[in-house]
Amino acid sequence: MATHVENPAATQDYFSLFALPRKLNIDISALEKTFYARSRKLHPDLFARASKEEQDWSQEQSSRLNDAYRTLKDPIKRTEYLLKLEGVELEEQSKAATEEARTKGELKKQVVPPSVLEEVFELNMQLEEMRMNKKMGERDDDLVKELEKQKHQLEQQFESLTGELKGYWHEWDKVIENGNDSQRIQVRDKMVDLLNRRNYYRNLVTDVNDTLES
Repeated sequence: MATHVENPAATQDYFSLFALPRKLNIDISALEKTFYARSRKLHPDLFARASKEEQDWSQEQSSRLNDAYRTLKDPIKRTEYLLKLEGVELEEQSKAATEEARTKGELKKQVVPPSVLEEVFELNMQLEEMRMNKKMGERDDDLVKELEKQKHQLEQQFESLTGELKGYWHEWDKVIENGNDSQRIQVRDKMVDLLNRRNYYRNLVTDVNDTLES
C-alpha cells in the first residue's frame, strides 16, 4: 500500500511548492534536484495498489508539480507568474491570445507600449502595402528587403529586452529582502512595461513573417 507524501495545499503558489521565496534569481540546479526528488515520491508505481482516490491524488499532485517546475525553470514564465501573483495579468499580450484571435479571425486586443508607437507606425504601413501588393499580384523587392531588415531589428530588440529584464530581477530580489512596498510596486511596473514591449515585438515579428510568407 502506498504511503501518502505531504499534500501541498491547493492554494499554495509555485514558489511555496518548492519552498522558495518570491524572488526571480533562483538556483535552477536546486530546483531541478527538488523536482526529481518529489517526482519519485509521486511515481505511479508507488500507487499501483492504492485506492482510486489515492491514485487520482498522486496524478493531480504530479501534474501540479510538473506545471510549477516548468514555470519556475523558464525565466520569462517565472517572471510572468510572479507578476500574476502580484495581481498583474499579461494575457492580452500572450501568444495564446494571439493564436486564439487568429483562429477566430478576430483582431487581438493589444496594449501598445507608448514608447514603440511611433516606431511601429511606419512598419504597419509597410505591412499593409505588402498585403495590398500581394492581393494585386505584384511584388516590390525593395519593400521585401526593408521588411526583412525591420524583422531582424525587431528580433534583436526582442532579445535585448531579456537581458534588461534580468537587471530588474536583482532590483526585485533586493526590494523583497528590504520589504519596501513602494519600491516593490515601482520595480513590478518596470517589469510589466518591459514584458509588454517584449511581447509586442514578438507579435510584430510574427506579423512580418506571416506577411512575407503568405
